Amino acid sequence: MSDSLPITPETKVAALINHYPELEDTLIGMAPPFKKLKNPILRRSVAKVASLRQAAAVAKIPVGQLVSELRAAVGQDAIRAEQVVEAESYFSSRPDWFNEDKVLASMVEEELDKDVMPLNPLIRRATKLQEGEIIELVTTYLPAPGIDIMKENGFAVWPVEDGELIKTYFSKPISS
Repeated sequence: MSDSLPITPETKVAALINHYPELEDTLIGMAPPFKKLKNPILRRSVAKVASLRQAAAVAKIPVGQLVSELRAAVGQDAIRAEQVVEAESYFSSRPDWFNEDKVLASMVEEELDKDVMPLNPLIRRATKLQEGEIIELVTTYLPAPGIDIMKENGFAVWPVEDGELIKTYFSKPISS
C-alpha cells in the first residue's frame, strides 16, 4: 500500500487504519475507548465517520499529540503546531434549553447492543422527539462523532461529565 495518506486531524480513523494497519495497536494503546476498533462492526461504522480530531476528544488527549504520535509511527514529518487547531471543548455550562423534567428516556451504553454504534438507536429515538423533549445517552466516553452528527442534523446537544460517565443530552430545539 502506498504511504501517500497524510495524517491530519481531519483524517478518518477507518482510512487511517486501512492505509496503515500497523497503527491499530498504536491507537488502541493510546486510550481504552479505542479498543472498540477491534469490533469489525463498529470499525465499519464509527471509524468511517470519526476523524482523528473527534477520536482525540474521545480519548481526552490533545489532537496535536495524537496526530504527532501517529505521524512519527509511520515516518511522516512532524505536523507544525500552527497546522493543528485544538478542538473547541465539547463541554460547556448548562444551556438554557436543558430541563431535567423534559428528559424522556435514558439510553445507557452497557444496555445497548455492543455491535451497534449508539448513534443508530439514538437517531431513531431522536427523530420522534417533540420540540423541547430530551434524550439522555450515558457512556463511558465522550461520543464526539455522534455529537457532531446530531448537531449537523439540527439537534441541541449538551455533554456533562458525571464521575466516570459522560451524560449527553440531545434535544429537538424549540422553533423560534
